[in-house]
Amino acid sequence: PVQRCSDTVRSNISWAISGTECELQKPNMTENGLGNRVLNMDTMNPNVKRVEYAVRGPIVQRALQIEKELKEGVEKPFTEVIKANIGDAHAMGQKPITFLRQVVALCVYPDLLEDDKFPEDAKSRARRILQACGGGSIGAYSASPGIEIIRQDVAKYIEKRDGGIPSDPDSIYLSTGASDAIVTMLKLLTSGEGKNRTGVMISIPQYPLYSAALAELAAVQISYYLDEDKCWSLDVNELRRAVKAAREHCNPRALCIINPGNPTGQVQSRQCIEDVIRFAAEEHLFLMADEVYQDNVYAEGCQFHSFKKVLFEMGPEYSSVVELVSFHSTSKCFMGECGFRGGYMEVVNMDPEVKLQLTKLVSVRLCPPIPGQALLDLVVNPPQPDEPSYATFIKERTANLDILAEKAKMTEQVLNTVPGIHCNPVQGAMYTFPRLSLPEKAINAAKEKGQAPDMFYCMKLLEETGICLVPGSGFGQRDGTYHFRMTILPATEKLKVVLEKIREFHKRFTEEFS
Repeated sequence: PVQRCSDTVRSNISWAISGTECELQKPNMTENGLGNRVLNMDTMNPNVKRVEYAVRGPIVQRALQIEKELKEGVEKPFTEVIKANIGDAHAMGQKPITFLRQVVALCVYPDLLEDDKFPEDAKSRARRILQACGGGSIGAYSASPGIEIIRQDVAKYIEKRDGGIPSDPDSIYLSTGASDAIVTMLKLLTSGEGKNRTGVMISIPQYPLYSAALAELAAVQISYYLDEDKCWSLDVNELRRAVKAAREHCNPRALCIINPGNPTGQVQSRQCIEDVIRFAAEEHLFLMADEVYQDNVYAEGCQFHSFKKVLFEMGPEYSSVVELVSFHSTSKCFMGECGFRGGYMEVVNMDPEVKLQLTKLVSVRLCPPIPGQALLDLVVNPPQPDEPSYATFIKERTANLDILAEKAKMTEQVLNTVPGIHCNPVQGAMYTFPRLSLPEKAINAAKEKGQAPDMFYCMKLLEETGICLVPGSGFGQRDGTYHFRMTILPATEKLKVVLEKIREFHKRFTEEFS
C-alpha cells in the first residue's frame, strides 16, 4: 500500500522515500542492518555503562512519569510532585537577583542600553562585558579559557576573599559550571594501567558527579568515609586508611574535597583543612577543592575557609609544593543561576607544561557559554557601595541567604522529631542527609524487589506523597546504614508541607513493615 508522508506511521514501519510519496514496508532486520547495528550494548563504550548518576536516576524518571499522569487526569493521593531531589534554586521558587538579570538582559539585547529603566551601573557593566566580546556581541566565541577581563575580575575576587593572597588570571579557567571543570581536571589526572591506574580519593557520601566521571574515565575510585556521628566530619586517619589500602591495587594521585559538603551539609574547620593539606603533601596527592557552596554557611561557629587561603597561610613548606585546583560556580550560593552554566577553576602550583596541555584540552570545547561568563563576572564583581544598585543587591543577597539559614534549621529540627529519623545539623550547602532506621521487614521487601532499602523507601514515598527525594545509596554510605538526600530549597511554606508529609509517611511506613 502507498500512503502520503503526512499519514500516521507506526514504529514498526520503515520508509522507502520516492518523490512526495512513501512506500510502507515491514522492516527487514537483515536487509537494513538493524539486527547488526554498529553501535549496540556489546560494542558501546563499556565505561559509559558503568556510569550512574542518582540525582537524575530512576526516582526522578518515575517522578516525571507521575507528573504526566497527573496532567492526564490520573487520580493520585496528591495533586503535585515536589522535586526536592536537586539543588535547583530557581525551579524551587527562589527569585533571581535583580542586578544580575539586568546586566545579562542588557548584554543579550544591547538596544536596552538606551532604556532609562536600567540603572547606570548595570549599563556600565554590560558595556564593559560587550566591549570584551568579539564584535561586541555575546553571541561570539571567546578565548577558550574565558574572556580575559572576566578572568581578571575572578582573580581580584579571589585575592579579596583570601585576604590579599595573589591570584594570577592566567591560572584561572572559566567553565560550563563547576562540573565541566571538575571532569576536565580528572581527565588530566587519569593515566596508567593495572596497579598503576590513577586512583582518586572521594568522600562517602559523595556527589555522584565524581563517581560517574571516574567510571567514564576508567579511573579507580578510592572511598574515604565521613564520620556521621561527628556531624559528617573528615578524619585524617580515615584518609590514611583509605590511601594505604588503595596502594595495593592502584596509584593514588588526587584527593577530592567538597566544602561545604554535598550531600552532607558539613562545613570543615580550619584545623581540618590544615590536616588535609599536610596529608596531601605527605602522600604526594593533587588536591581538588570543590567550593561551590562557599557562601552557604548557616551554623553558628562555622566559617568558610578556602583551601588556597589556608595553604598559603601555612607557609612555603606547603604553599610552594602542594598542587591545588579549586572550583566555584554561579549555580549555588545566593545566586542559584544553574541554567546559565557559569563557573571557574583556579590552578595552583601546576607544572607549566601540563598547564599548556590543560589549555589545549579546554580549547577542544571552544569556550564556555558567554552568558554564563557574563553572569559569573557580576558575581565576582558585584555593585559597590557608591553605586545605585548596591542597596537592592545587598538586600536581595542577604534575604536569600537568611531564608536558606532558616530553612536549614527548620529541616533539622522537624526531622529530628520523627522517631526513626536522625538528622545532623545542616551547617551549610543546600541539603540534608538524614539517617533512616528501617524495619527488617522493609529491608527484606526491598531485597525481594532487587532494590536498595532506601531506594524502596524513597520510591514508596514518591508514589504515596508525590515527594521526590534521592536515596542515600546513590551517594554511597556505610554498609547497613540508610539515608536520603533532600534539598532545603522549596519555599518555606512548601518545605513545611514536605517535612510534615515525610513525618506522616515514615510513621505509616514503619507501622506497615513492623
